Amino acid sequence: MKPNKKETITKKLFRLLFHRMVLVGAAILAQLVILLVMLLRFEEYFVYFYGISITISVAAVLYINNNRSNPAYKIAWIIPILLMPVFGGIIYLMLGGNRVSARERRRMLSLEKSFEGIHSFDQIIAAAEENSRLLRELSADAANQSEYIRRIAGTPAFRGTSAEYLPLGEVKFRRMLEELEKAEHYIFLEYFIIQEGEMWDTILRVLERKARAGVDVRVMYDDLGCMLTLPAHYKRVLEEKGIRCCVFNPFLPILSSRLNNRDHRKICVIDGYIGFTGGINLADEYINAYPKHGHWKDTAVLLRGEAVWGLTMMFLSLWDYVQGTEEDYSLYLPGRYQPGPVPDDGFIQPFTDSPLDDEPVGETVYLNLINKADRYVYITTPYLIISNEMITALCTAAKSGLDVRIITPHAADKWYVHAVTRAYYEVLVEAGVRIFEYTPGFIHAKTFTVDDEYGVVGTINLDFRSLYLHFECAAWMYRCGCIPQMREDFLATQAVSQEVTLAECRRVPAVVRVVRGVLRMFAPLM
Repeated sequence: MKPNKKETITKKLFRLLFHRMVLVGAAILAQLVILLVMLLRFEEYFVYFYGISITISVAAVLYINNNRSNPAYKIAWIIPILLMPVFGGIIYLMLGGNRVSARERRRMLSLEKSFEGIHSFDQIIAAAEENSRLLRELSADAANQSEYIRRIAGTPAFRGTSAEYLPLGEVKFRRMLEELEKAEHYIFLEYFIIQEGEMWDTILRVLERKARAGVDVRVMYDDLGCMLTLPAHYKRVLEEKGIRCCVFNPFLPILSSRLNNRDHRKICVIDGYIGFTGGINLADEYINAYPKHGHWKDTAVLLRGEAVWGLTMMFLSLWDYVQGTEEDYSLYLPGRYQPGPVPDDGFIQPFTDSPLDDEPVGETVYLNLINKADRYVYITTPYLIISNEMITALCTAAKSGLDVRIITPHAADKWYVHAVTRAYYEVLVEAGVRIFEYTPGFIHAKTFTVDDEYGVVGTINLDFRSLYLHFECAAWMYRCGCIPQMREDFLATQAVSQEVTLAECRRVPAVVRVVRGVLRMFAPLM
C-alpha cells in the first residue's frame, strides 16, 4: 500500500525536526538562553560579572596581541572584543583562536613528525638527498622552496613520479573509478565533504566490493563538513559494509573553539603508488550532476609513483591521531606494491598544512611562488580573502611587470564571503593584477601556475580559515609535464570569464562599499 500524502509530509517533518543540525542548533541556542537567564537572575551580582568580564576581555586582547597569529586575524578579534567588552572576551574564549589541549597538540605534532620518520628508511633518505642535490643544480630558487617544505611540512621532493592534471570534477571521477577498480591491497579516502548521490554511491559500490575481496578500505571524513550531507551515524553504516571509518573532530552541540579546526583535505591513496588530491569533494555538484551554482569548475592531480608516499603519510598520521593508534609505516613504503618504475616527470612534493604548528605553510608556499616568479603567475581560487603580505606580494609582482592573473567565481556560494572577495579587487586591479570572474558558474579550483615551471594543485584556498585554521594539503610541482596543461586550462577558463576593470571597481555604490568594508573587517573569522 502506498503511503498517503499526509503520511509522507509527516515523515519529512519528523526527519527535519530531528535532523542533527536542528538538534545541534537547538542545543547551542539553549546554552545562550541559559547564559542570558543567569545574567538576569543574578542581576544583583552584575557588577561582579561586569568586572570579571572586563578582566577576561583585557586578558584576551593582550593574549591576541602577543600570539603568533596573522595581524589581520588579530584585528578581526580585537575589534569586536573592544566593541562588546562585556561579552567579547567570553565569546573569544568559546569560539576564538585555535586551541586544543596541550596534550592533544603534542600528540598531533609527534604524529606529524612521522613524516620525518621516513629518514629512518635508507632507500628514501638516499633518494631524498639525491633529489635535493639535483634540484639545486637545476635551480637555487626551486631548491630553496623545496627545502622549506621539507623542513616544515616534513616531506621531501620526489622523482620517479608522473603527474596527470585533471581539469574537471567529471574527469577526476572517471579516473578515480578506473584506479579504484585496480586496487588490490588498500584504499585510503580522506575528504572534507561526502554526500550521498551519484558520485559517492558509485564509489561506495566499488569500495564494498573491494572490502569483500579483502582490500583494506578506510574512509575518513570531517564531521562538520558532512553535517548536512550524511546521516549522524554514517560511520556505522560504512563499518557494516566492511569499510573502516573514522570521523574527524566530531561536532558537539557546545560553543567551542574546536569548531575552528576542520579537516579540509581531499586525499585518495590506492596501493601506495596511486594518489589523488585537489579541490574536489565526493559530492554531485563537483561532477556537475546537478547545477548547484551553475557550472562547477574544479581541478585535481593524479600522482603515480614515489611521491604518493607523502599522501600516504598524511592520511596515516591523521588517522592515528583520530583513532589513537600507531601504524607500522614500513607496510606502506612507496614501491611495495608498485608494479614497476615510473619515468621521471620533474620534481613533485606533496605537503600538508596543519593549524597546530603556528606555521602558515600553504601561504608561505604561495608567497614563495609569487616572489620568485619571472614571467607570470596564474591563480584560481574560490575565495580571495587575503592578508596584507599576500596583497603586497601580488601588487609588487604586477608593478614589477609580471603577468599576474586571478580567476574567482562570478556566482557566489556564500554571499558575504563573495562580497569580501570583491572588496579586495580595487587595490589589486589598481596595481596591475588582472582579475576575472568565472561567469558559467562557480570555480572551486585552488591552483597556482608559474612560468611554465611551477604548479600547485591542492585544497588550500586564499582565505584565512584555509591558510590558518584548517588541515590542508597540496602537491608542489617543478618542471612537470602537466604544468603547461595547467596554463592552457587557465587560459581556457579565462576565455569564458569576465574581466574586472578598474572603472567597475570605482563605480561601486557607497552603500555597497560600506557593507564590504564592515564585512572585510571580520573577514578572518569567515
